[in-house]
Amino acid sequence: MLILLRHGRTAANEAGLLQGRLDQDLDERGRRQAVAAAELIEAEADVSAVIASPLVRAQQTAEAFGRPVETDERWIELSYGVYEGVAHADVPSEVWRAWRDDFSYVPEGGESLASLDVRVRAACDDLVERAASSDVVVVSHVSPMKSAVAWSLGVDIGISWNCHLDHASICRIDIRDGRPVLRTFNQTV
Repeated sequence: MLILLRHGRTAANEAGLLQGRLDQDLDERGRRQAVAAAELIEAEADVSAVIASPLVRAQQTAEAFGRPVETDERWIELSYGVYEGVAHADVPSEVWRAWRDDFSYVPEGGESLASLDVRVRAACDDLVERAASSDVVVVSHVSPMKSAVAWSLGVDIGISWNCHLDHASICRIDIRDGRPVLRTFNQTV
């Protein structure tokens, strides 16, 4: 089973800012969320490995499992470029429209959803064999997790605009006959 876990909350999340690659610590609530999510996962799965994005908030969430953490750069959050640290409400509507309408749209200094999707799908493909025979936890961010869910469903990254993931939420992707099957989405403690 591939078990995806979104990091716990940060101060930027609480303030409603686009965080992207801003490297912030979990806040107190985020630390509690990380512990609770790790306990829930450990109670339901025989975790053989924990993999995480290199960003601090993901690493801190992964540390709640109390075991060595493998770091994989492909699970890092989408770069919002000049919009990192900007309130969601302050991002111009034409930028939101461009992101929704064109997966190859790149904000100044940022990354496209298409580019993120390529790297996340490659990371998922690389985990198929491990996740088919053991429970592998990946601690990541909202955009990579939505890409992984799209991978499991056999649809494009456009699904990102039609679903929501809470902080410290869990998605489970089973591997059956070498193929991904989405089992749970946005489970929270």
